[in-house]
Amino acid sequence: MKLLAVDSNSILNRAYYGVKPLTTREGQFTNGIYGFLNILLKLVEENAPDAVAFAFDLRAPTFRHRMFDGYKAGRKGMPGELAQQVEPLKELLTLMGYPILSLEGYEADDILGTLGERCRAAGDECVIATGDRDSFQLVGGGVTVRLAFTRGGQSGAEVIDEAAIRERYGVSPRQMIEVKALMGDSSDNIPGVAGIGEKTALALIQQFGTLDGVYERIDDPAIRKGVREKLLRDRETAYKSRALAEINCAAPISQTLGELYPKPRQDGPLYALLDRLELRSVISRLGLSPGETAGANAAPTAPKPALPAAVNDLDAAKALLDGTDPVSALLEYRGKQPCRAALAGLSAAALFEAGAPGWDDFLGALCRCAAPLSLTDSKEWYRSRFLTDPDSQPPLAAFDPVLAGYLLSPLSSGYSLESLCAGRNLDPPALSLPEGISPELSALAQRAAVLPALTAALSAELEEKGMKRLLGEIEIPLARVLASMEALGFSLDEQGLTDYGRELDTDLAELTARIYFLAGGEFNINSPKQLGEVLFDRLGLPARKKTKSGFSTDADTLDGLRKYHPIIDDILSYRKLAKLKSTYVDGLLAQVDSDHRVRSVFRQTETRTGRISSTEPNLQNIPVRTERGSQLRRFFYAPAGRLLVDADYSQIELRVLAHIADDPAMIEAFVHNLDIHTRTAAQVFDMPEEFVTPQMRSSAKAVNFGIVYGIGAYSLSQDIGVSVAEADRYIKSYLANYQGVRRYMQESVAFGTEHGYVQTMFGRRRPLPELAASNRVTHAFGERVAMNTPIQGTAADIIKLAMVRVYDRLRAEGMKARLILQVHDELIVEAPEEEAEQAAKLLTEEMERVVSLKVPLLAEAKTGRNWLEAK
Repeated sequence: MKLLAVDSNSILNRAYYGVKPLTTREGQFTNGIYGFLNILLKLVEENAPDAVAFAFDLRAPTFRHRMFDGYKAGRKGMPGELAQQVEPLKELLTLMGYPILSLEGYEADDILGTLGERCRAAGDECVIATGDRDSFQLVGGGVTVRLAFTRGGQSGAEVIDEAAIRERYGVSPRQMIEVKALMGDSSDNIPGVAGIGEKTALALIQQFGTLDGVYERIDDPAIRKGVREKLLRDRETAYKSRALAEINCAAPISQTLGELYPKPRQDGPLYALLDRLELRSVISRLGLSPGETAGANAAPTAPKPALPAAVNDLDAAKALLDGTDPVSALLEYRGKQPCRAALAGLSAAALFEAGAPGWDDFLGALCRCAAPLSLTDSKEWYRSRFLTDPDSQPPLAAFDPVLAGYLLSPLSSGYSLESLCAGRNLDPPALSLPEGISPELSALAQRAAVLPALTAALSAELEEKGMKRLLGEIEIPLARVLASMEALGFSLDEQGLTDYGRELDTDLAELTARIYFLAGGEFNINSPKQLGEVLFDRLGLPARKKTKSGFSTDADTLDGLRKYHPIIDDILSYRKLAKLKSTYVDGLLAQVDSDHRVRSVFRQTETRTGRISSTEPNLQNIPVRTERGSQLRRFFYAPAGRLLVDADYSQIELRVLAHIADDPAMIEAFVHNLDIHTRTAAQVFDMPEEFVTPQMRSSAKAVNFGIVYGIGAYSLSQDIGVSVAEADRYIKSYLANYQGVRRYMQESVAFGTEHGYVQTMFGRRRPLPELAASNRVTHAFGERVAMNTPIQGTAADIIKLAMVRVYDRLRAEGMKARLILQVHDELIVEAPEEEAEQAAKLLTEEMERVVSLKVPLLAEAKTGRNWLEAK
């Protein structure tokens, strides 16, 4: 027999701290469970045990507490967000068929020790999985330890056998008890001998073998006088510590080894619980499926009639699309065009494949759909239509499950159909499929069958949470706008960018030569390890911090070394130019299409605040703060006969803050078009505005924008180069002058704490599980998010709505101008020269009128032949 004995509390604790916070839509924390199950499945896969047993601690005192009142005194209790995961984990393990062992008066370690001893006596093998080193004393005679870890969501386990312990510590496994008797254990509050640490304790046991051996030869000259005095002073404590440290290997466990073999797995309830916990990847790894949820003892229900599914039947498809009942569509794509489609209605389904007779007519019918259409991932469909006909105007879907799922759960890592169905207890009908259809079409049909039920469930949840209008008036129309932007792209001057890249190469070569000269030889400048050796070993600069691979050479570290050596400025310049060359020059040239345009992908479901992100390439991240970086915008241009019109909001987040906080002083400044940063500087520094210096204004600007992000004194001090005390004074002075902002910050955190979320003006919610965390760092982050999200999220909603309004009005007025890019609070339109003035006016009007605030929204539009000129 091979037994895997799991130190459950230890593994759960490691998993909880090793995996980023995860919660279900209802706020149930699951990161500990997720990490635990990943470790377990990996252990089972690697060790192939015959039986698995899980030892859990009980809350009741143990014999060690009776032996020593201070045992484990001062240890912090289990965080509430971890404690709530213990019972669901036990339930999962039971459903998986595994035994759970707990014993009043004993710890999990004693259960593990007893199981190990029984295996040893029976000639069996025992593998102990734990995250603690206490079990090292049990190793030997068929017992080994797997020391588990979880880092960055990745789990693993180090094999600890007798040879590993001897190599690492120079003692036998049993002698680890003697070592702990001397050095103690702060985590368990085992006192040991005061003043003796691990190094001294190991040396004593290596020489004298046991605690008895140490005291029998206490006068040995090898024991230094100071160590001897400590040993004699704490002799009684040392022996008490030994008793506390030794694991009891004869605990009265009622289960025999033969009773630890797993029972049959209860797949139905197991799937249901994992589904409720939204652990889709675990469901997949266990090979579970929804059909198993009913359970063997479920009451029989009348089977639903199977939906008839027509295949490549244009009339059947049109009957669904032209009707009045809701219909759901799921499409698969080859490249950027659909290749298969499945329609699911209330009483019928229709399937179509590219290449079948009537496929193009089917796509046309889908474009003209009169029925309320739920279209999964609608942006991809819209883009395929724009790529086919740039002037087309595909009608908006009535619903999009992906966008609905994002609104309901913005913290989720993805919005696949499977993850959207997780935890929603849907009951899709079966499909009646004709024989001979392709496996791919059959699989698509089965996935589409759940869409009507999913759409109804998501719609009801949105209604309940007040976000149905947000979906219908912003997110779904925006998907069509983004699809148009993706299809249009942005013209790129390839030759100009190539020449710019050559200039960078020349400058990089000059910098490289100068760096080599200052360093006294060649090395790989891009290698942090080699750079650290040059700076701190060869040149002797003061080292700040170390990483696992050597000295840190990050930007903050280098910035602090500028005054010590001229090589630092050259290295920082080298990094900036190398970044421009690799990421922007080489990266953009690799992604330009044959029509000399680059087409970014705009992610609508990526950020937690509702902002749009850009990738492949990221056009929202083109440098703007440095002169050299901003030159990149020169190479984005309007083709002959056209101009770029660029408009951006003025201080939109501060204006939103003034409105939401209802702060009189801030509202007055914006209403009268005053310089908010100068006004703030005058108040913070208590002086007339005419005496405010540029440096004071810059500091006030950092406070203004930092407040939106819940900035603290330390971060502000780093940003503006003052002491923490001075930065703290700035913040306090700011909040004393802007009482409405202070009240908003307090009320926003209080609301988030009470309700578990905060929301934007438009009702977009951001769940805040961080505010339930006992960890101070996590909780402080939650407070900053509570203050920031309503501001940043509302600004994001405003720019999204402005994009929809600009897109619609350009089409409504029959203009050829088209929206091609959004960068946070900036919109860019490409227009024929004769429409540029009209487009600038239209852009400004729609951006400024999109929403009514207590302060004016201001947008300024400029035109130019390239992005830099228009900006």
